[in-house]
Amino acid sequence: MRLLERDNTGEFRLTKHAIADIPPYAILSHTWGDEEVLFEDLAYNTAKNKAGYAKIQFCGDKAWRDGLKYFWVDTCCINKSGAAELQHALNSMFQWYRNAAKCYVYLTDVSSCKRDANGSSKWELAFQGCRWFTRGWTLQELIAPTTVKFFSQEGTCLGDKQSLGQHICNATGIPLGALQSNALSDFSIEERMSWVKNRTTTRKEDKAYSLFGIFDVCMPILYGEGEDRAFKRLHEEISKDDRYLANLYATDPRLDKKRIEEAKGGLLVNAYRWVLDSPDFRRWHDRSESRLLWIKGDPGKGKTMLLCGIINELEQGIIAEGPCRNLAYFFCQATDARINNATAALRGLIYLLARQQPRLLSHVRKYIDAGKSLSDANAWVALSDILWEMLGDPNLKTTYLVVDALDECIVDLPKLLEFAVRISSDRVKWLLTSRNEMTIEKKLRSEDDKRTRLSLELKENAMQVSHAIDIYIDNKLSGLEPLQDGALLEDGALLKDRVRDILRDKANGTFLWVSLVVQELSKEDVESWHVLQIVKEVPPGLYGMYDRMLDKIKRLERDSELCRRILSTATVVYRPLYLAELGALSGLPEQITKSTENMKKIVAKCGSFLTIRDNQIYLVHQSATDFLLNRHTQQGLRDPFKWVFPLGTEDVHHNIVLRSLIAMSAVLRRDMYGLKAPGFPINEIQMPSPDPLAAVRYSCVFWVDHLRDTISKKDTLQRNILDTIQTFLEKKYLHWLEALSLLRAMPEGVIAITQLNGLLVSLQLTKLVFDAYRFTLAYGWVVKQTPLQAYVSALVFAPASSLVKAKFRAEEPGWISTKPVVEGDWNACLQTLEGHRLSVQSVAFSPDGQRLASGSSDQTIKIWDAASGQCLQTLEGHRLSVQSVAFSPDGQRLASGSGDQTIKIWDAASGQCLQTLEGHYSLVHSLFSLDNPERYGYSLGEDQTWIICNGRNLIWFPPEYRPNCSAVQGQMVSIGCTSGRVFTVGFSCDV
Repeated sequence: MRLLERDNTGEFRLTKHAIADIPPYAILSHTWGDEEVLFEDLAYNTAKNKAGYAKIQFCGDKAWRDGLKYFWVDTCCINKSGAAELQHALNSMFQWYRNAAKCYVYLTDVSSCKRDANGSSKWELAFQGCRWFTRGWTLQELIAPTTVKFFSQEGTCLGDKQSLGQHICNATGIPLGALQSNALSDFSIEERMSWVKNRTTTRKEDKAYSLFGIFDVCMPILYGEGEDRAFKRLHEEISKDDRYLANLYATDPRLDKKRIEEAKGGLLVNAYRWVLDSPDFRRWHDRSESRLLWIKGDPGKGKTMLLCGIINELEQGIIAEGPCRNLAYFFCQATDARINNATAALRGLIYLLARQQPRLLSHVRKYIDAGKSLSDANAWVALSDILWEMLGDPNLKTTYLVVDALDECIVDLPKLLEFAVRISSDRVKWLLTSRNEMTIEKKLRSEDDKRTRLSLELKENAMQVSHAIDIYIDNKLSGLEPLQDGALLEDGALLKDRVRDILRDKANGTFLWVSLVVQELSKEDVESWHVLQIVKEVPPGLYGMYDRMLDKIKRLERDSELCRRILSTATVVYRPLYLAELGALSGLPEQITKSTENMKKIVAKCGSFLTIRDNQIYLVHQSATDFLLNRHTQQGLRDPFKWVFPLGTEDVHHNIVLRSLIAMSAVLRRDMYGLKAPGFPINEIQMPSPDPLAAVRYSCVFWVDHLRDTISKKDTLQRNILDTIQTFLEKKYLHWLEALSLLRAMPEGVIAITQLNGLLVSLQLTKLVFDAYRFTLAYGWVVKQTPLQAYVSALVFAPASSLVKAKFRAEEPGWISTKPVVEGDWNACLQTLEGHRLSVQSVAFSPDGQRLASGSSDQTIKIWDAASGQCLQTLEGHRLSVQSVAFSPDGQRLASGSGDQTIKIWDAASGQCLQTLEGHYSLVHSLFSLDNPERYGYSLGEDQTWIICNGRNLIWFPPEYRPNCSAVQGQMVSIGCTSGRVFTVGFSCDV
């Protein structure tokens, strides 16, 4: 970036700065005239002879008075004769204006000296009609900078974009929020496009190019393509970003935050502001060396709402200070499988970062374009790598990363903690909350000032929490109808005051306890004369309150058993159920399940354990789950587990499996969404309304998980459930595969059928399940892309003896008159992995057999999930063919040797290249091997034409199947061919 540097004599010269070394600078915004000073004028000292020199002199002098000796003017700081420099400048313009310390708008057609007949200034009217508001490029010059000051032709300051906001809004139609906030993504594409509609540019294409920064996209400049073509390319580029964001989306943390606040009755400013002035928070917020703050406290202490308040304050600070920081956050919830794991946390953080600073999407784009999945079982590897690169991006703004309820991250929490403490950038600050758990304490403990703990139980903080609860109680009681009549007690005290005093005395610093009591007082049948009795009867402590709630449910005359079914089901499911799903899985009477209103009524009878938001049922808090499962430590309470789960959780899982199979059998059929075309691609499918899969969405994805949990240490599967599974697979298996594809859950389906294959012990059923397993491995990929191919290519090409093929022969397409000759039975090849463009030169299993690495002549290494066949990573870096790959004995490193005469050492988890070893003078053919030279079991013969077992020839390869390379792991032999395919052959036992 070239800048003008002013000296103390008023002269200036051009300087050039690398991105990392750009000093603070001012920037000029103006409209071009006839005699502008160009880059060449400064080079040849002819600048002072032009009329435009006065504007440059104005900018330099104003910057000097504001303490800045560097400034930038578009007319003369870009060498427009260089195509590459012009391309870079036009794509960087928005960022240059955004990063400026000051922006001065010089208005040549607005005078501050003109007066009306009364002697009042007339500049306001001229300001709203000035030419600057009609030009294309000035749109981003208005929106991008934090500070924009407007000056008349005489150099008089007229105001800034805050003080003149309404005038600017009147002149441009741009909302005030867009002028004062950095969240342009909050405005729709159509609305942002409309801001340039009435503006003009000298070159037609510039009307589109001037929007680069508004949408944060980079595009080649192609003058001569015309306005329509330029806008078409712009729309295509914007659509790409939307598709990349869609790959990240699982849940929007902003909506989760809104849901949490609404569910908890709204956020009270006075209940959280104390934390902003606490020494621990101030140290984290103000000191660059303090990079992590951990807020910890017992259940129900208000950690989540405290965090919501902090997020609001950080957001307001970012808006006030300008777009100089990022804020990304995530709320973990143990009872929801979508947001109870470390992978989901990273996905949410990346999603918000990419929306706030869209150019960071380049790190996501690189992975998706390389064919890497962000949604399979190994997505952590790709997502952690993406976030690592984002946080190391040289253009990253100071970033706050906030994660709530670490204790509710029940999958891969150690990975998330390790990732957080490993980040060492002074531009990244972590804010985490959790219960007081030793495992988290050990990981986040630090002897230096980089990590800070804020305990809500410490005396000084506990006093603040107690005061916040007093405010919370006052707020809740002010809206409680039975207390609004000013009732007096016998001793003359106000009922409201007495209730408030009792609640304060019993609350013990627990917001959730207060909330549950107020919910009970808010019930329709509670009168004013009941209130005092209730608050006196309610026991102090959260778990005591739960015990009372459960006792009231037990004593219901008619619906106690229905409530027990609902509570037991809601406690063990892997994500919150929708009302339609809950009805089917809890075994409620049809009269209830057919009516949404009846479902809401029966859920409402479950005390305050459950809440309903958008027809989805949530347990009120993780502590409620702990109570129902008897995981709490409070003494003197009855065991809730014995009533909620009289036959154990295995029985509840068993019932969920049976009811899932019954529901799926009733609902699933061929072509659920009416696609008709056998090749209809998944990415073009729109969910119909109403969704015919609504009641069985949960069952389709999770029924096998519940089957696994049905089997306790003592019990095996019962005959009735085996018969039901067999009937389902024989009649509905292909329909289930189609449904999994429609639900974008095919990877989970592959894992489910693999689990099923290992769970079932009935010989007859095992054969059917094994056939279904092979069927899914062979054709799962194509069904995932095109759901109806389950009935076409999968059935047509399945082996003649396939049980699935036989059961669904009636589903085969009648429009294929001559069908190909297929193999008689499943061959030993479990899977064919496709993705390399050229021949595969080397393959290797990881020591645990869960991953497979392949090196190819296309210069890449791919790491595959050996179970599902998903490509986990594509490693790029070699300049020539990869000749050899091998895992280290601990599976944490991967080595690759190449024709480029180098060996590279990779981190097998993240895919990062750790080292490049150079020194060979020819291609590297071989690396270390884990194989024992005296191996027994399966291997390939020396001439590569036989698979041998214990030294004896077993299977002969025809010429077209002979391998370029191979790897053996136990009873699995993986073979890489010159076609670029990788075959895996598995054996059930040694021969």
